[in-house]
Amino acid sequence: MIRIRNLDKTFNAGSLDQLTALKEINLDIAEREFVTIIGTNGSGKSTLLNTIAGNILPDKGTIEINGLDVTRKADFQRARHIARVFQNPYSGTAPGMTIAENLLMAWFRGRKRYPVISLNGTLKSQLQKQLASLDMQLEDRLENLMGTLSGGQRQAITLLMAVLQTPKVLLLDEHTAALDPKTAAQVIRLTRKFVTGNTLTTIMVTHSMQHALELGTRILMMHNGRIIEDIHEDEKRHLTIEDLLNKFDEIRKLEKLTPEIMVTLKNQYR
Repeated sequence: MIRIRNLDKTFNAGSLDQLTALKEINLDIAEREFVTIIGTNGSGKSTLLNTIAGNILPDKGTIEINGLDVTRKADFQRARHIARVFQNPYSGTAPGMTIAENLLMAWFRGRKRYPVISLNGTLKSQLQKQLASLDMQLEDRLENLMGTLSGGQRQAITLLMAVLQTPKVLLLDEHTAALDPKTAAQVIRLTRKFVTGNTLTTIMVTHSMQHALELGTRILMMHNGRIIEDIHEDEKRHLTIEDLLNKFDEIRKLEKLTPEIMVTLKNQYR
């Protein structure tokens, strides 16, 4: 499904602010796989997602999605293959439009020509059914402006919009990080439900080791722009949070991470 070879990305090359964000990334993700990515701040997690989505073009390497080389294609040219949910709950929806209008945009996403968008009885019933699945009492509020909803409600609708047309790839970029614990747990429950129910190929960046262990079939650890651990399902199901921290400790010895970075990691992921 996703095939990445020799991917490199450096920002501000040749300047004092030069930052190598990705180094020789080689990665294969099979169809219907659910991969979670963890790592230190600045390890390259979001940059990797951005290169897959087309928001950032790599300096070197190739990216294929379902056999199609998309390496040099812009984000809008990949939109029919990829759906994405961002960390900020306010990034994925239009606040000045109603819930219905936002959902209709997602409903018709990917069509070569947009039809005249109208909310007939059948479509309204379908959208209400989808909203009811969120369990947030939003199904009778289709005419409410999106901007009047809470961040958690907007993030849940953004997630719903991302999966309405069953994308080939779903990208989740720390999509619960800005939510309170109760709402985050609800969005994680919906994530599991939508990904499993639609058998989606999914990549999720997270700062929660608990989410990395509970969700998905595979964990990638990143540091300094590299994938330094690739933990598959058989090994993953036996791991604990402490095991993951110990893996970072082992990598510290090999990669000579400083004790300060280890303190940051432990504070970040506990």
